[in-house]
Amino acid sequence: MYKACIFDLDGTLTDTLESLTYSVNKTLKELGFPCITEEQCRQFVGSGARALMERALIAAGDEKLEQIGKGMEVYGRIFGENCTYHVKPYKGVLEMLDKLRAMKICTAVVSNKPHAQTVDVVSQVLGRERFESISGQREGINRKPDPAGVLEAIRTLGIAKEECLYIGDSEVDVETAKRAGIPCTGVTWGFRSRETLVKAGADYIIETPLELIEII
Repeated sequence: MYKACIFDLDGTLTDTLESLTYSVNKTLKELGFPCITEEQCRQFVGSGARALMERALIAAGDEKLEQIGKGMEVYGRIFGENCTYHVKPYKGVLEMLDKLRAMKICTAVVSNKPHAQTVDVVSQVLGRERFESISGQREGINRKPDPAGVLEAIRTLGIAKEECLYIGDSEVDVETAKRAGIPCTGVTWGFRSRETLVKAGADYIIETPLELIEII
């Protein structure tokens, strides 16, 4: 039995695609570029804010990324103001989290979203009290797939590594778990397909949040 669950945030616990697309497109408009589609944004997320903006700018026509510096400045401001815009937990997520808590399973979030916005989203959408540890992208902790954030969460939780399970929705999450030396559960309701998760080598794949309880 596992004693701790470490979760990705976007695409795993919270449906943030509309929020991310909205902030990216407001940024692109301010810079004078055309908007991207929600489906493009779905494919661009997972590797942090800078990677998202780089991919969006290239798709919008800035192939040499001449506006990436300005883009990051504008995106940081816009996303900071709109990080919870239309964000909601996926169906069954809150029930699953409450069941884990009732089972005395420790829970944490490790996200590539900037740290302040990660805390905001968790606090406002999921409930800060449902997690022992919340970690977003910040100085000193490399973004996933670097395992630094996950290993930090394991130390914070005080649980042996072999008793920890990582849960995410993308190939980045699977690689992160592998590099951290813990098993990964891939979820199919997020930003990537089941086929992507299978190819990446997820140890488990679930179709609904409550299926996680069976793995635990």
